[in-house]
Amino acid sequence: MIAVSGESSNGSADDMQALYPFLYSSTSDVDAVMSQVEQSTVDKVHEIMALRQKVAEEDGDKLVACSAAMAERFARGGRLFAFGNGGSSTDAQDMAAQFMSPPVGLRPLPAFALTGDVAVVTALSNDVGFDVVFSRQLAAFGKSKDIAVGLSTSGNSANLIACFNEASRRGILTVGIAGSTGGKMAELENIDYLFVVPSSSVHRIQEAQTTVYHALCELTALSLADGYQTNRPEPTTCAGGSGMRGEQP
Repeated sequence: MIAVSGESSNGSADDMQALYPFLYSSTSDVDAVMSQVEQSTVDKVHEIMALRQKVAEEDGDKLVACSAAMAERFARGGRLFAFGNGGSSTDAQDMAAQFMSPPVGLRPLPAFALTGDVAVVTALSNDVGFDVVFSRQLAAFGKSKDIAVGLSTSGNSANLIACFNEASRRGILTVGIAGSTGGKMAELENIDYLFVVPSSSVHRIQEAQTTVYHALCELTALSLADGYQTNRPEPTTCAGGSGMRGEQP
């Protein structure tokens, strides 16, 4: 399986062979190949477990502080806007869905993915430029009490940098989730909370980033849970994550 990150990569055939050695095996022994597949899977499981543990140890306190800051914005009527490219676009939509449709007993929170409206995304890309596809939307919808969350495996996406700059100008709380060394996102002074997954593998980065934003969702919801009770049924489908329906700015 090849990762779909939506961002440039310097991967080579050697990198692919290191990830999936059984695909390059010269043997026709099916049992031997299946044994390699099994070992490759086990190795990757151990790798992501160790990476998630490393992120928890290094950024645990920051996750708590960030979720408290997010809870404060939601308590003031703020909304969350998530954005990213490629696979990170899907993660942005998933993050919005987690806030909009939390487990029973927790408060649904207004969250939207800036990647969800195809008409807006393609219009801005075609008429203005892809670098402003997120920042223009945030300029139209964002208020100072809102939250902007950008996800990137490399940290170098120009349209994320532009959106963080726009968010900062508007006093919006900014949260970045990046990989490797953080890229250009790590150089910005206007990201309030930056979480960097220290790995060179796009696969492991995205898996660990999922854990980061799920933790943020849960911690934020729990911060707002006091006094909130609901008997609504367990949702059968994910809500939210697309479009800009709901509260108008």
